[in-house]
Amino acid sequence: MDAKSQRVISGLLLFALATLQLGYARNGPNYYGTLIGPLQQYAHGIKGTVYAVDDATIFIKGFSYDGTGPDAYFWVGNTSQPNPDGYIVPYPESDSSSSDPRVLKAYNHTDIILRLPGGKRIRDIKWLSVWCRRFTVDFGDVYIPSDLKVPKLQVLPEFSRLAHGLRSGNISILDSKTIYIPNLHYDGEGPDAFFWVGNGSEPSRFGIKVPNEVGSLERLRGYQGEDIEIVLPGNLTVYDIHWFAVWCVEYRHNFGHVLIPRDLDVPPALGQTKITPPWWYNPTSTPKTVNNCKEMLEGRVQVMWQLMGEDVQIQISGRIREDQYVAFGLSGREGQAEMIGGDVVVIGYNNRTGNFIAEDYYMSDIAQCDGKKGVCPDKRVGGRNDVVLVRGERKNGITTVTYTRPLRTNEPVKDRMIPERETSVIAAIGLLNARGEANAHEKLDKTDEDIRIDFTSSNVHECTNSLYNIPDTPEIEPWKAAVITDKDTFTAKIGPAGSNKGYSRITGYSQIPGTPSWGIAWYINDLLIPEITVERGRTYTFIVEGGNDPVNPAKYHPFYITDSSEGGFGQKNEAQQMEQKVFAGVKHNSGYPYPTAAGRYCEWTRTTVDSADNYDTFESFFQTLELKCDKGEPAKLVWTVEEDTPDLVYYQCYTHNHLGWKINVVDANQSQGNINSINHVLSVFTTFATFIALLLFLR
Repeated sequence: MDAKSQRVISGLLLFALATLQLGYARNGPNYYGTLIGPLQQYAHGIKGTVYAVDDATIFIKGFSYDGTGPDAYFWVGNTSQPNPDGYIVPYPESDSSSSDPRVLKAYNHTDIILRLPGGKRIRDIKWLSVWCRRFTVDFGDVYIPSDLKVPKLQVLPEFSRLAHGLRSGNISILDSKTIYIPNLHYDGEGPDAFFWVGNGSEPSRFGIKVPNEVGSLERLRGYQGEDIEIVLPGNLTVYDIHWFAVWCVEYRHNFGHVLIPRDLDVPPALGQTKITPPWWYNPTSTPKTVNNCKEMLEGRVQVMWQLMGEDVQIQISGRIREDQYVAFGLSGREGQAEMIGGDVVVIGYNNRTGNFIAEDYYMSDIAQCDGKKGVCPDKRVGGRNDVVLVRGERKNGITTVTYTRPLRTNEPVKDRMIPERETSVIAAIGLLNARGEANAHEKLDKTDEDIRIDFTSSNVHECTNSLYNIPDTPEIEPWKAAVITDKDTFTAKIGPAGSNKGYSRITGYSQIPGTPSWGIAWYINDLLIPEITVERGRTYTFIVEGGNDPVNPAKYHPFYITDSSEGGFGQKNEAQQMEQKVFAGVKHNSGYPYPTAAGRYCEWTRTTVDSADNYDTFESFFQTLELKCDKGEPAKLVWTVEEDTPDLVYYQCYTHNHLGWKINVVDANQSQGNINSINHVLSVFTTFATFIALLLFLR
């Protein structure tokens, strides 16, 4: 026996020993799913033990029936006991949907797999019976417990990316022996690489080879975005392994792996898993090939869905830029499109990290998330992300993200149950901020009408190809940036950010990703985020009307001056606050910071509902605004510019990010020098003009 064979046998023995120590009830050949119970025998020799394989599949171990009933079928229903109001579960399954179900023949201790018809699920039924339609007689039955926990597909992370270009979509455990790998990439250059499984905290030489998608143990070839299924060999199941990897045996090198959770509850491998993956794993799927599809926002967003046991799998496709998101989910109020109280998922592409996102959000207020309230990811306000990202793709200007979320939730405050009926849904398109989170959207970029979806339905086809035919948005010229250089008193109010021509473009967002506004911004002296110039040694006064109600984050924008281009001092942790230098507007009490410039709320609001992009200049846009102020007094911020103040600082909002812009700080003599230079140029120009006029007169 050569050395390589000895290593393989040694690895197998060690792996087998480790496997024996796991002791999982589901490993081995006798795992059939969740036990429902034995069939009760009333007539015709009915016997068998019934299991729930997955949400739509039932397994009967050792089914017996004498076959003498004249019109007997497997029969299910949701009444209190078997009766004629049930329906047939065809067995064996017909190859044609038009074929009539076959009457049951005799069976003697036969293993049987039943698939519920018409999109029905196990939780939709209360019993399974062998029923004779002609004589309305129950030959034998079993009742389904109301709290039955049914095994289901499990979605894992993608392969870790360690070597040879290995990457994939989110890997799924379809059943106890079948691993599905979507969008697999690998350069094929590993000298002795194989699919490899084993035990321990990470891949090691103590593992075994797993055949590839065609059952071969040849060295792995290259893959370029293929979707494949791997079936574990022999009696090996996912309950016997801790990880699944691509491993180079010769050099003992891990190219990438995924860990297998210990709390899996996946279906048994009884041959019920389809080899063809469902639509949500198919990157080339289009609305024409999907049963459930609905368009929103004038065809710019398509929502596809399919029920998967206790979860719903949703695919969102949106014609958006890389810096934008699509939010989709349950409305905050039934019967209308309501954002406050809405439970949505935000999908998109984070161009900073290069990763697709699918995040669970709750909207307590129409305000930027301050870490406590607003439009916040559940994780930022003490909750958790119940959404599992399956895969993402960006192609031809369309971002497509697929995710799962549970029908029920353990977070009733932040998440809503998905009802088993039609429910009101909402959608919106907006910009991602520097954190990769959702910023505000324009009024025209959200749903206003009551759109309803039944997530338990099937064969809902309300999509066209309009998503793929919408022309790209032409490049938009920003408004001219405003400048204030000669004032020592300023008013600070809140106003609209100006869509694609305002804040985000004025601040250079098209060149520096990550600085979009929330949708509102500071208006200084009734100008949208002007650049201000101040002199060292002089004192300036800001009359602040950004709101003073900390309970309502939409009307709480204290004003302060900082060296941070982001702002939002109050929502930062202590370490992040230490990274900012504050020049005015913040004091400390017993070591804790608090804002000092929080006055009544004044906001410039729109009098029309059209897009700000329709206006060539800010001045013309400003004509569509009217000022609305709450009762109360403004706050006053007095700032004497110190000699060591940097050349560039910012006016910002204490509670929210990216509402303000630049303050240029200059020396007094520098400012006077600039004025003197200008006066000198004007003097020379005047003298020259006078000389030319005199020459013309003498002629």
